[in-house]
Amino acid sequence: MTAVKIINQSKHALPKYETLHAAGMDLRANLSAPVLLKPLERALIPTGLFIELPHNCEAQIRPRSGLAYKKGVTVLNSPGTIDADYRGEIGVLLVNLSAQDFIVEDGERVAQMVVAEFKQITWQETNELQSTTRGEGGFGHTGVK
Repeated sequence: MTAVKIINQSKHALPKYETLHAAGMDLRANLSAPVLLKPLERALIPTGLFIELPHNCEAQIRPRSGLAYKKGVTVLNSPGTIDADYRGEIGVLLVNLSAQDFIVEDGERVAQMVVAEFKQITWQETNELQSTTRGEGGFGHTGVK
């Protein structure tokens, strides 16, 4: 495991992995008052967390499947990316896609955070790409028979 520096200005415990093989940690809303999300409304929900990721890592903010399935509430820019050089508060951009009002309460688990390594690239301009069996097929192409 890699240690990551974190400042917790929330009223809640640090995010943690809930099971042995979990990829993500739940993020909790850190609110002084509940936030009402009407149908199709969005809001940036604060977490009170600030992190310092290693230079080759990103944190991905992803929806919680139960919240999306049961309430129709999801993360709008999914997955949201937190870059290693960002030092501001982690916020979760929630959207209510249901037909009912949804109230975000303090301490509610609103998203998952997955930390992943990545590689930066450089472009090598060319006039030709190596051919593959798939070729230019996309947007459901491999699932059509």
